[in-house]
Amino acid sequence: MSADTRNRNDARSAAPPPWRNPLVVTSSVSGMLLAIGFAAGHLGLNTAAQTPIYIAAVVVGGWFFGREALSELIEEREVGIELLMSIAAVTAGLMGQWGEAAMLVFLYSISEAAESYTEERTRGAIRALMDLAPKVANVVRDGKEMQIPIDDLDVGDLFVLRPGEAVATDGEIVEGTSSLNQAPVTGESVPVDKAVGDTVFAASLNGEGALTVRATKTASDNTLARIIEMVATAQASKGQSQRFIERFGRRYSPAVLIAGVLIVLIPGLLGFGWQEWLSRATVFIVAAAPCALVISIPITLVAALGTAGRNGLLIKGGVHLDNLAGIRVLALDKTGTLTRGAPVVTHVEPVGAVDRRELLSIAGALEARSQHPLARAVLAEADEAGLRIFAAENVQALTGAGVKGIVNGQAYYIGNPGLFDDLGIGTIAGALGLVADRIDALQAEGNTVVLVSTDREILGLIAMADPLREGAPGAMRALKAAGIRNLVMLTGDNRLAAAAIAAKAGIDDVRAELKPDDKRTAVAELEREHGHVAMI
Repeated sequence: MSADTRNRNDARSAAPPPWRNPLVVTSSVSGMLLAIGFAAGHLGLNTAAQTPIYIAAVVVGGWFFGREALSELIEEREVGIELLMSIAAVTAGLMGQWGEAAMLVFLYSISEAAESYTEERTRGAIRALMDLAPKVANVVRDGKEMQIPIDDLDVGDLFVLRPGEAVATDGEIVEGTSSLNQAPVTGESVPVDKAVGDTVFAASLNGEGALTVRATKTASDNTLARIIEMVATAQASKGQSQRFIERFGRRYSPAVLIAGVLIVLIPGLLGFGWQEWLSRATVFIVAAAPCALVISIPITLVAALGTAGRNGLLIKGGVHLDNLAGIRVLALDKTGTLTRGAPVVTHVEPVGAVDRRELLSIAGALEARSQHPLARAVLAEADEAGLRIFAAENVQALTGAGVKGIVNGQAYYIGNPGLFDDLGIGTIAGALGLVADRIDALQAEGNTVVLVSTDREILGLIAMADPLREGAPGAMRALKAAGIRNLVMLTGDNRLAAAAIAAKAGIDDVRAELKPDDKRTAVAELEREHGHVAMI
């Protein structure tokens, strides 16, 4: 995916800026009018001149929730808090307290605006997930290749996946070999080699080889679609306090209005005077309007969400804020969360008749034209060593995760240890015994190891790993100090890499090689064992 394409996707998936949200705009204008009226009063402007400014603040700030109140009353026959707030504002104004009415409307409009903007951000997050998937697939039907929308893909269809393309939907490889970057779906830190019979996931990115895949899921039922559904469900949930306020409002608002009407009718019909009791009923409705209670929850949520956002943490929904108070278990992803998200070279160890620079130079030449993350790590290390790399000739991708090429007239190989077992060329397979212990030790530390050789001898090994973020161990200690009893890693990466990172970071429990559904299951299990669980 090009940088321009990513930028366009980011623009589509981002929430509109606040000034494009009508509720945010009307609430802001209402607040400015309220401030102008208040300042004008302190500068000596009389009440008659202030009143139009306050009325304008009431009309602008209450435009959306006032219309919602009338709609609920007329269409749904419900008396909600919006109607009670509207009546409270109007009655306060009719009593001559337009400043108080404007303040009430402004404060309530803030909560409505905050809720609206949060919903837009939620929709933006879901759009970002949807943008991971391609919009079309190259399908083979009746022996011909044609491009169709992914929504038209059926289970059993064959589709072609070229280098660099994203997988249209879940499927099984029927032809070809390649490496796939599954980080968008599973979180694995390095691409996974795939061959005939292996499963691929929607939105994974294909590497260097062409594949033919048989679709096993439709676009609406694949892995990515299930992830989107999980995110939407989680973000639509409301906090316990917010749900309580909504239930409270459905009962309290009608009760207040009925009580207000009775305060007028009963004394009036008994001959105690209509005017005085109408005034008292108005005072009662204004005083009984649950402004502080209704506003307190959304405003508290907004303050907490805003503070978290300024510190780089996006909390998507009030329910998660409520649950944080009882959190004792924290689950974390590994790749890009605890780690940097890109492999780097950790060891370059010659074992043959070459030195470190020559070993790096040969490896760089073999990997010069590859876009594989491990290849980029090797090239970055060669560049840091000041080596000038020229691409090898006659480069061939080898089944079993490796490459063969000609450098200065000599054939060289680079690949994982399993490749050299399969090759059986010259003394290579036997020479593996010389470095087997070192390979095991590096892999146990979470490294991915590749070997470099001629067709006669192993020249050395290069180890790479996705390194731990510098602040991760300190962050884990701070979480423990804050009351988190159990830190759990849930990752799609392999067990050795996960265990190595967990040991360095101070993680208590590691669950590796998990798919997205497996992570959800793991979180559910942790909730049954420990209660509320947070996951990063």
